[in-house]
Order: sequence, then structure tokens, then C-alpha cells
Amino acid sequence: MTTEVKKLVVHYVDKEDENTQIHLRNDEMPINDRVNVFIEQLHHAYNGKPGKGFCAFSGEKNSIVASAMQSYRNNELGFWHVTEKAAQVLKEELDKYAFNETGYLVFCHYQYVATEYVMIALINIKEHYSITSELDLAASRHLDITRMQLAARIDLAAWDTQADDNRYISFIKGRAGRKVADFFLDFLGCEEGIDPKQQSRSMLNAVEDYLSDQGLDKEEKDERRKEVFDYCSDRINSGEDAQINEIARVVSKDDGSSFEGFYQQQDYDIAESFPVDKKTVTGMVKLSGMGGGVSVGFERKHLGSRVIYDPVNDTLTIKGVPPNLKDQLDQLDKED
Repeated sequence: MTTEVKKLVVHYVDKEDENTQIHLRNDEMPINDRVNVFIEQLHHAYNGKPGKGFCAFSGEKNSIVASAMQSYRNNELGFWHVTEKAAQVLKEELDKYAFNETGYLVFCHYQYVATEYVMIALINIKEHYSITSELDLAASRHLDITRMQLAARIDLAAWDTQADDNRYISFIKGRAGRKVADFFLDFLGCEEGIDPKQQSRSMLNAVEDYLSDQGLDKEEKDERRKEVFDYCSDRINSGEDAQINEIARVVSKDDGSSFEGFYQQQDYDIAESFPVDKKTVTGMVKLSGMGGGVSVGFERKHLGSRVIYDPVNDTLTIKGVPPNLKDQLDQLDKED
């Protein structure tokens, strides 16, 4: 077990129309193996969420959550009282927005490997159905962890040592766009900091320009792209930032000095460490797009061999149709 839960409190949020009701648990939840397993699953599910934003507590917003959290860390306020204050702020913020939210509001202080976090997540409920031994239909309610869209996590060590970087808090931006992002920033009392998409894009541009500058052939370029992608994927899965000096060693196949000198001279504006945007770095190894009823995707290494792009005629030629697609096309051809 790599997760050690220190504190856990769960409340219930029920909002219908304009009224938000918060049902508070009266105390902290007892910590046992089941709790540790649950939070470890929640930790990994959170790490796997794409499109996260990064921020820091803002002094100008006079954050109630930040103040309560700091008092807890100074042993001046109990963890349950922190959650009580935060739940009240959440209620006030939810009342300002039109979207309804019902679910369990989880507050957890835990340690994963060597890093301590505080996670705040609103987890929705999903109905599951089963058949009993008497062949009757039974229903049960489950926490829908994989589809959580409202969650934030504070890296406590980074808050202490890297507060000026404005990225020790991460949060799920959510599919609803800026409203969800703005909602969580207001709830926490934060201002958004580093942009993972911009940093990932700058890194990719620097890698591509460097590979072209080195005069490498297509196979060598594809190999190094794949290695950079694998490195970034590992960092995403572990919830850690990418380190530009480590990427440099992967790209340049030396101590990293040649790539570092290249991107610094060209002024690509890449931070020494940055959170990776999964969708952006996937473009290193896979290309895809859809529109007008057509969806196409393929591994980048096939471009120019199995997949031929003609920009003049706006055509894409695929050599070697995937077997499952070919079977469908052959069947349709027979029917016609």
C-alpha cells in the first residue's frame, strides 16, 4: 500500500434548482485499510483525468479555504472544522450557478509515496442493478469515481517550498468549459497559474525543431518522439511534473546539453518543470481528426508510408485498410 490516509471527512451535497443543501457528517471517518484503498483509487483516477488546470491561493481573494487550511496545518483548527468552513463556501458558490450537483463531498489529507496532499472532490452517485438469488431486481448506489468532474488537489510540500510558482493546486477543468473552472477557482479562492497546454505545446515545438535541425531521418525522429511521449505518459500517470532536463537527455541522446542549448537560444519559454497535457503530447505519436461524418486516426510513424497526405488535392490515401474495417466494406460491397 503506497497511500496513507491521515484525515477523511465526507459530506453530502444536494442541489436542485436554486437551493443547495449540505448534509454534514458529524465527525472524521475512522481510518482503516478500506479507506486507504478507496483514496488510492481516487488518487489514481484523479491523475488520469485530462485537461487539468493549475493555480494557487490568491491573497487578493481572501480565501476562506486557504485560511482554514493554514490554520489546520498550524494545529489551530481541526480537519473537520476545515471541511465545515469549506462546505459553506461551496454552498454559496453553487448557489450562484445554474448547474445542479448532487453527490458526496470528499475532503482527504493523505500521503502518497513521499508527498502529502489534501484533495477536495465532489463525487456523483451512480445506480447499479443486479439480480438476487430469488431472481428479483435489486438496486444499489455507488460512487462514480471515474467520471468525477469537480475536484482539486493541494500539494502541501509545493505550497511550502514553491508557492511563487502558482501551481501547487491542480483542479479538473471539466467538460462544461470555463464555468466549471471559474466555479472551482472561486470556491478555493485561487488564481490560475501555469498553462499545461501552452507548456506542452512549447516543448513539442522545441523537440520538433531540434530533430529537424539535427538532420535525422524519419525513423530516428519517430523513435525519439516515442521516447519523449513515453516519458511524458509516465509523468502523467504518476501525477508528477515533466522535467525539461530529463526530456533533453531523451531527445539529444547525451547529457541533454545540446537540446538545452538549442531551446534556450531560440527562446521557447519552457519552464524547468511543468505539468503535462495528455492530449497535446499524444500528437507526437498519433494523429486524428473528425468532421463531416468522417473520423480518422493513425500512428504518426505511418505518415508518408501507409498514409499519404496530398495537401494540393485535399486527400488522404490509406494503404492497407484495417481488417475490421475491410470486412465491413467487403460486406457492403457484396450487398450492393
